[in-house]
Amino acid sequence: MADGARVTVVVASKDRLRALARSLPLHPRPVILVDNGSTDGTPAFVRKHFPDVQVVEAGTNLGAPARNVGVRLAETPYVAFADDDSWWAPGALDRAADVLDAHPRLAVLGARVLVGPEERLDPVSEQMSSSPLGVEPDLPGPSVLGFLACGVVVRRKAFLDAGGFDDVIFFFGEEERLAVDLAARGWGLAYVDDVVAHHHPSPSRDPRGRQVLAARNAVLTAVLRRPWRVVARRSFDALRGGPAGWEGLRTAVRRFPRALAARRELPLAVERARRRLERADG
Repeated sequence: MADGARVTVVVASKDRLRALARSLPLHPRPVILVDNGSTDGTPAFVRKHFPDVQVVEAGTNLGAPARNVGVRLAETPYVAFADDDSWWAPGALDRAADVLDAHPRLAVLGARVLVGPEERLDPVSEQMSSSPLGVEPDLPGPSVLGFLACGVVVRRKAFLDAGGFDDVIFFFGEEERLAVDLAARGWGLAYVDDVVAHHHPSPSRDPRGRQVLAARNAVLTAVLRRPWRVVARRSFDALRGGPAGWEGLRTAVRRFPRALAARRELPLAVERARRRLERADG
């Protein structure tokens, strides 16, 4: 661990060697890379060219829960996530650590994410900045109940106590379930505008596949934590979404037994806050 480091950067990746070659030099150390079963030589490449990066080979695709592996191995109190095509602005993680040090109830710090060379504000960051939940007295910015995984710094203990990301959702939209579980445990989640991350996503290689995952995981997240009327509404939304929505709902049904086994409804205050956000989002 780098002397005096307070934040570890955890990257989960699969078959994105070229993107990692660009982004890994931009991460402050320490960095842990969890490889999700790449077949393009990523682990060997990173060990050769970035010997100060800790490489963990999962041997298979763990999806978003691969990040949990990195968080467990981290020796710092805070962990920043990055995708293989994202990185943190200079000084951003020092600023994030200062904010987390100063706000002991804060478990999730959502950053301002700038997209592409044009540095467009990510729509999710824009939504968080104007959150209708307001600013709580002991938090550093607007309260939120979601975040972008490529632009978030978490308190390691809180993340692990809440179970991290789960393999029912697996990947895409994995943030919502974790966010509400942290809030249910009394932790704070807030947007902090002066902590900045950069994201240069490649063109989507499978846009329809992402639509399927979005529909599937919206339903599964509701099954895991939300009232049955929300499950019904999200299921109807999937049915109205055309072929991608239909496939998403069909694949969600296959995972229902696992989701039901892990189901627990949120405290009323958290459910009300989640509904308020959904009304604001239209």
